[in-house]
Formats: sequence, structure tokens, C-alpha cells
Amino acid sequence: MGIGHILRSLLRRPNTEARAATRRFMQVGRAAGLSWRERLHGYVYARWPYAYIGSAIGERPEFKRLRPLMAPFLALALFPKRWGRSYHGKVLPTDQATRLVQVREPIELTLSEQVIPFETARDLVLADPDHIVALDCPCRVARRNPCLPLDVCLIVGEPFASFVLAHHPEAARTLSPQEAVDIITAEADRGHVHHAFFKEAMLGRFYAICNCCSCCCGAMSAHRNGVPMLISSGYVADLDIEACQTCGQCVERCPFGALTLDRYFVRVDSDACMGCGICVRLCPQQALFLMRHPHKPEPLVLSDLLPPEMAPLLQPTDPEENGGVA
Repeated sequence: MGIGHILRSLLRRPNTEARAATRRFMQVGRAAGLSWRERLHGYVYARWPYAYIGSAIGERPEFKRLRPLMAPFLALALFPKRWGRSYHGKVLPTDQATRLVQVREPIELTLSEQVIPFETARDLVLADPDHIVALDCPCRVARRNPCLPLDVCLIVGEPFASFVLAHHPEAARTLSPQEAVDIITAEADRGHVHHAFFKEAMLGRFYAICNCCSCCCGAMSAHRNGVPMLISSGYVADLDIEACQTCGQCVERCPFGALTLDRYFVRVDSDACMGCGICVRLCPQQALFLMRHPHKPEPLVLSDLLPPEMAPLLQPTDPEENGGVA
């Protein structure tokens, strides 16, 4: 994606479908009580995600040149705590991520601060939840040597899915829920982390599941540099010492650097562990498992968060599947 392509995308006149998707996005934002500034911010972010995120990451020269255009919308990043409150990703073990793309009916929840410990961007609203779009990951596109594949950002529900598909036909495609599950599963097998992203400018709610590698993801890079953009799943990894063969594979693959290997077994830094479950999935001896941690935020488990009358909205679960959670 060169500078010419970027400039054409910035200057391209929206077609009829794109204009209709934009109107719906703005109407939903207005109905949700967002100010015109917040709606404009959301429009810019969703309309030009490669310029927005690429200029923030700043690795490729063609994106660096766009910083003056995006500066008004990225200024909040100068205040890390405020940025994190308005734009954050909740870590999800694989089974919880797949559940989120298999919801059959609309859901509207405001998650408690025990789940999302910020006062803004806590709504889990799934309108037309079976409308799912795979988008080429803006973080990966922004890197000189990105991880592949690129199309691993899952935009879930309306008005987001239609907006992204209409404005980015060359970088987006529609998915069935099962195809979304397949992408999530394949990314987990590659050792990548699932995040449910919430953004104040994106109508103050959940809009995407991103499957993130620690080398490309802007949010994970920000997290390593002290910006509170990521929220623990609520679990931490624990070890069956007798089963551990000290092969070190989990230490090499941990995306948060939470595991170390000594002479006898693997040690888990519970403060650094975000409970993604990648080590659990990739351990050849099945010596690792996830445990609920009392001092971490509550997990985003839909079956626990929905009132009883909404439980039938979820897909039936496999009783033998627990995602490595003990």
C-alpha cells in the first residue's frame, strides 16, 4: 500500500452505498447521544483506519506524512490514561472470542466497571450480530514486514460492518459466523491474542474482535509502554508442575512476556499475565491452564453477563469445551 493508494483512498468520492452507510453510522451516533465531534472522530477512524492507525504507529514513511491530517484525532494519545479510558481492548480466551461471533440475536448491555474498568466505552451492543466483516488489519498494514495473513480484524454488527465494507471494498469481505470462528481459531494457533475492542468515538461501544500479534499490534505496543489500553481477561496462567517438561515453548510464545523458565519449571508473573490462554493452547504437555484471578477484572463471559431470559440468544455450548479455564 503506497502513498498513491493512500491518497486515492483519502480523496475518493463515496459511492451511493458508502453514503448510505455513512448516514446510518451518523444517525446511530446521534441517537446514542454522541456529540458531533465524537461522531466526526468515529467517521474519520472508520473511514480512514490505515491513515489513522498508520500515522500513530509511524513505522512506514508514507503513513508518517499523514500525521498532520490525523493529529486532531490522535491528540488524546498524549494523555495515556484518558486515551485508555476511551479506546481499549478486552483480552479474550479463544472460546470467549468465538462465542462473541456466534450470537444469533441482538444484545444490548452496558458492562460493569468490574469487567471494563473505565467509565466510558463499556457498551456491548450487537445489532445484526451475524453481519461480520474481515478487514485487513491496519496495524499489520502499517508495518514494514507485517505478520500474515492481513485479514484478521473482525468488524462485528451494525452500523460498523456495512460502513467498513462499503468504504473499504478492496480490503474487506463479508464472513459467516463460522468463517469468523475459523479465523479466530487459526490466529490462536499462530499464538495471536484476541481482543474485543471498545472505542468512545465508535458509538461508545464494542465494534471489533482483533486478532493481535505482539510485533505488529499498536495496542500491545502501547501496553508495553505504559498506556492502559488493554484489559486482562480476568484469568492468569497456572502450571501443573508434574506435567511440565520445561521445554520452554510457552516462554517463547507468551505475547506478554509473563512466563520465565528456571531449572525446574515455568514461573508465571501474575501481574504481567493478561490471561489470553495462548500458552495453554500451545503447550505440548498440556501443563498449563487458566485460573480466575481475584484481583483481575471480571471475565467477559456472555453466559454470565446476560439476564436469564436472554440466555437462549447464545449458541449451545460444548460441555467438554472450557478453553483451558479451570
